[in-house]
Amino acid sequence: MKITKVFLVGVFIAGFNFATAAIAEEYKSMTVYKTPWCGCCEGWAKAMKKAGYSVKTIDLEDLSEIKKQASVTEELAGCHTAILGDYVIEGHVPLEAIDKLLELMPDIKGIAAPGMPAGSLGMGYDKNAKYDILAFSSDVTKKPTLFYQAGN
Repeated sequence: MKITKVFLVGVFIAGFNFATAAIAEEYKSMTVYKTPWCGCCEGWAKAMKKAGYSVKTIDLEDLSEIKKQASVTEELAGCHTAILGDYVIEGHVPLEAIDKLLELMPDIKGIAAPGMPAGSLGMGYDKNAKYDILAFSSDVTKKPTLFYQAGN
């Protein structure tokens, strides 16, 4: 009986570790949708690769349909849209904000760096540049909330 309990506990732990590894892998691979002529988007994608993410870029002439599917409003829009697991990463979001997102795993659609903030990752990176990262839901009628403040 004791051996059976030890075996079952071992199976549970192995299953938990496998599930955790699968979730971790899902959040280390992203797809970045960008326009073919945008160099700053390419800079952001390269920074994600350097940070250990597997990055697939897809160039599209028009990102409006991708943004619509991702619940990205004009207020939130940046120059590229990335999908990371179940989350949307819109624009030049810094690594620290992505780390916070993956640590907390909040029940949100994604995070966004609206516009093209000067000094953001891919935009002449300056660790002291100040700009806000907003959290948003799939309900586009809900107002985005502050998620992270870069440069603080």
